[in-house]
Amino acid sequence: MQRTYDKPLNFWSRRPFLRGLAVSLALPWLETIESVSANDKANTAEPPRRMLLISNNLGVLPKPFFPQDAGADYELSPYLSELSALRDDFTVISGLSHPDVAGGHSTENCFLTAARGPTRSGFRNSISLDQFAAETLGPVTRFPTLNLGVNIDKANRSLSWTRDGSLLPAEDSAPSLFRRMFVQGNPTEVARQMRRLDERGSILDTLMDDARRLETRLSRNDRARLDQYLTSVREVEERLDSAREWEQQPKPVTDRTPPDEITDKKLFFEKFDLMLSMAQLALESDSTRIVTLMVDAFATPVFELHKDQQTTDGYHNLSHHGQSEEKVAQLKDADRQQMSLLREVLQNFADHQHGERRLLDSTMVLYGSNMGDSNTHDNTNLPILLAGGGFRHGQHLAFDRENNTPLSNLFVSMLQRLGVEADQFGSGSGTLTGLDVGP
Repeated sequence: MQRTYDKPLNFWSRRPFLRGLAVSLALPWLETIESVSANDKANTAEPPRRMLLISNNLGVLPKPFFPQDAGADYELSPYLSELSALRDDFTVISGLSHPDVAGGHSTENCFLTAARGPTRSGFRNSISLDQFAAETLGPVTRFPTLNLGVNIDKANRSLSWTRDGSLLPAEDSAPSLFRRMFVQGNPTEVARQMRRLDERGSILDTLMDDARRLETRLSRNDRARLDQYLTSVREVEERLDSAREWEQQPKPVTDRTPPDEITDKKLFFEKFDLMLSMAQLALESDSTRIVTLMVDAFATPVFELHKDQQTTDGYHNLSHHGQSEEKVAQLKDADRQQMSLLREVLQNFADHQHGERRLLDSTMVLYGSNMGDSNTHDNTNLPILLAGGGFRHGQHLAFDRENNTPLSNLFVSMLQRLGVEADQFGSGSGTLTGLDVGP
């Protein structure tokens, strides 16, 4: 297959099935899905708010990413120049991190949870931003959230975590995601799935009965552990109830073939672009309103920078560049290509009209990392960019790079914008100063 990365990849134009889906799914299917969405009777004149959360667990080179000046008149940094056409649609933020979330790569699962002390003995993660929001919003779409990955180590890494700190595995197969969202089973298959859901429900009912009988004989500490367990069971029960309801609702049907599977980890940018396109498709079709996407650069081996040009080392080893000019040059190239992919997603959202508004105006897109500087395993001054969502953008919010502001303050602002009544989340005890809602 002939490929070039001189220009950013765009699967909406490159792949015939996606070009077709952009018409056959995003327009008529939106209306169909909205008309059957459970518990969602909102006025369609006011588009629902959405959220796309993206993290690369090795981050970017900090110096080319952050602007030198603060405020609205800042000069675009080399990386942000890739987004110059959308300058008024995003805010870049410096001086943010999660307090007491340190330890290099061990922080990668804490980006959306802010759980303290990931290197401490007995550490247990906490609920992630996406799951917290989904709990409050309820089953307004078929999928409360979609958790995606690129080259991800599914058993050990995820952006999504339950209330009791359990990992939710990421979906890294575009064809599988396509089938889940758009391929309707025949009546026999639907009935089989309903039986499976009922069987699981019966098992949970039995577990809950047994747990309640056991509770009276337990110590205080054991009751606390049991309560944590029962919380997990209740979460599963709620998901089963929602799944039963949605399983009986019709999915959009198409004769289009699903996307091709990309299994070669060397095709890093192609996989990243494809999953971004699938995330966009999920949000545009209202299959979900919250998507997380973890780019597992740590697990990415030697990869293609351009046609007939591969990196000299795996992504992780490149990130520990030690100021090697050759490694830094490759990282700069990779970082800029990621910025180009981000630009394409933001531009697609900006070009997609929902009534009188752009989809970007109702969709928050967060790009960031748990790593401030992978070369030194630094988890402070994280690279953070927030676009869309109806905020007043076009600025560089610069906080103290030595005494950082909690990143979770930004999460509180995003939760409130999403319609979740929350004054705190993680280490955040208020909204982010300087980030205001636009007109």
